[in-house]
Amino acid sequence: MTDSISPGGETHPIPPQASVPDPLDPDVGPNPLDPIEEPLVVPDDPITEENPALSPVPNLVARKSGARSKAAQERAQFNGAQRLLILDLWRRSALPAADFAELVGCAKHTLYAWNKAFEVAGPAGLMDHPRGAKKGTRVAEHIKRAILMMHHDHPEWGYQRLSDMLERGPEGLGVSGGTVERVLREAGIEPQDRPEPAQPHRDHIRFFERAKPNQLWQTDLFTFMLKRQNRRVHLVGFMDDHSRFIVSYGLHATASASLVIEVLRAGIASYQAPEEVLTDNGSQYITWRGSSRFHQECETRGIKHILSAPQHPQTLGKVERFWGTLWKECLHAAVFVDLEDARRRIGHFIDYYNFQRTHSGIGGLVPADRFFNAAPEVLKTLKARVDAKAHSIAVNGVPKEPLYLTGQVGGQSFSVHSEGERVILTSPEGRKEIDLVPPSKPATQVPAPQCPHAAPASDGPEDGMEEPPMPGVSPLDPIVPPTGTGAVAL
Repeated sequence: MTDSISPGGETHPIPPQASVPDPLDPDVGPNPLDPIEEPLVVPDDPITEENPALSPVPNLVARKSGARSKAAQERAQFNGAQRLLILDLWRRSALPAADFAELVGCAKHTLYAWNKAFEVAGPAGLMDHPRGAKKGTRVAEHIKRAILMMHHDHPEWGYQRLSDMLERGPEGLGVSGGTVERVLREAGIEPQDRPEPAQPHRDHIRFFERAKPNQLWQTDLFTFMLKRQNRRVHLVGFMDDHSRFIVSYGLHATASASLVIEVLRAGIASYQAPEEVLTDNGSQYITWRGSSRFHQECETRGIKHILSAPQHPQTLGKVERFWGTLWKECLHAAVFVDLEDARRRIGHFIDYYNFQRTHSGIGGLVPADRFFNAAPEVLKTLKARVDAKAHSIAVNGVPKEPLYLTGQVGGQSFSVHSEGERVILTSPEGRKEIDLVPPSKPATQVPAPQCPHAAPASDGPEDGMEEPPMPGVSPLDPIVPPTGTGAVAL
């Protein structure tokens, strides 16, 4: 016991206080502050409908989000065959749904749902079905069919090219390049061999483009062989830098300054003169002494002549890329009858390139969309003149009527059919080529293309396209006739 001192100086004893028990001490008894648990009192009255038995308090502990109850987990363990068996037993037992569900460990509503599914779809309604969205692209069936058909007709086209062409079609099927790729992969069509990605270049300006049409034209020459004549020919073209539109072209046996000047004049006559012309350092465009004929032609028409850096074809990258497209999609497979046939069919490919073929460098448009952006009526008129099958005519020429005959002569079967320009007779002796004399009618000619064409004027055969002399024949024969011994008579 301790004492306390009052303000008057008197001391008073302080009575001892009861210590508070530590609730964490195991030796200490129950805390008197805890609520007293009263036992559950069960009445002695008999259990009846008016006086039912007390049920224990249910467990009200909340379960985690997404967790399933034990009953739901048990119900999920049934597979399709077990559901079908349980439903069949329930129907045979004639028991109420609640009683039978308690026997098999499921809810009565589950039995009702199984019975309804069986009535609607039969046994298939009780089988397991995959959950979630269906695998594959969510594209309408007609769009998938259009993608597959267009890829079948043009297997060389890439995913983005197919997407652009579908969008420009009459139905306007707007699908992305990625969707086209997924549809083709689902159909088992793997992409063709793609070129390896280019190595990164040093940081410098690698691209330029004029802001509007007719500000700058690019021009270059391309050389290839006519397969039938085994002769080298030269193709020159002028391309608008802004739109990639080919304004004019020319095909000739010689690569001369006259050729490029005539093609330039044809382009100016159709689409007016450009402000600038970009060329390489070829002998057709420049000369090391004085001023070249092509440069003088540009000065006369008020056109600025720009030269690319020597040994740097990237400056003329747009027209160089067109030569690659022309070779891959036309010249590589085409077989021309003669120079004139090559001119017309190349012109049709240029029409196809200008008005129908989409270009990834200009946002999936065709060059004519950009070139005639300010003149839609002119574009509409020119498009109507372009043959719908311009690409097919360029690659395959004018379609020929098929030839196939079959029958019997003297008990022997035979057939006659055409293979390109050849006529083949098949008989028991084998195959052999024959000559048929066609009826007299004008030969089918390739229609004239829309793109302007020009070539230097010449008398007689094209320069460089003359037929070579026969063996033993000399150009001097009309002047000095040969003798029988091979010596020249003087």
